[in-house]
Amino acid sequence: MSTSLGPHPVLQFAFPQEWTMADLQAHLGGISANRIRLVPPPGTATELDALLLDDRQDCICELVDGVLVEKAMSSFESYLAMLLGIMLGAYLEKHDLGILLGEAGQLRILPRKMRIPDVAFIRWDRFPGGKLPNDRVYRVAPNLAVEILSAGNTPQEMEMKLDEYFEAGAQLVWYIDPTTRSATIYTARDNATTIDTTGTLDGGNVLPGFQVRLGELFDRAERRKSN
Repeated sequence: MSTSLGPHPVLQFAFPQEWTMADLQAHLGGISANRIRLVPPPGTATELDALLLDDRQDCICELVDGVLVEKAMSSFESYLAMLLGIMLGAYLEKHDLGILLGEAGQLRILPRKMRIPDVAFIRWDRFPGGKLPNDRVYRVAPNLAVEILSAGNTPQEMEMKLDEYFEAGAQLVWYIDPTTRSATIYTARDNATTIDTTGTLDGGNVLPGFQVRLGELFDRAERRKSN
């Protein structure tokens, strides 16, 4: 697959000279320092740097204001995302509305933000001519973004991501919390509903007719986990 990233310009971010690592952590949502890559220097990293890191060290990073930030995810969260992806994929086999990306699907959603939802759905009409571009990083916002919360995520980080997803044009965002076995469904930045295992993840206008009970998702994941 092509690694072409042109003709888009490289955008650098100039941090204040008096900033410390604590200031940088706060800027990135209070994340732990061990998720912040210092090479290339903060503010100068590019999409290509993120791709090369993935290729050479199998390390998946998001790009935030020129800073490479390692994606926080454990094996169980990855498995939960995969199970949800299987369910969504079965729906898309019958309704060819767009494509589904997993936890390595980099998306340049805003000029200085490359995010990687754990699961992302993008409608065909968001791609020019309804065809996939010949780029490793798609410059498009997902219609649906799903984040499986991990211990390494902070509330501030997830609030920042939520702002970015909806600013970029997302229509639906699901935050799924394995610890509380709950999910928060956002249909707009200021419109959220939290459900427990008796509630339903509903595709709404984004994925008409798609529904899965949250408890079914957790039951399937935890039954496999216990074996």
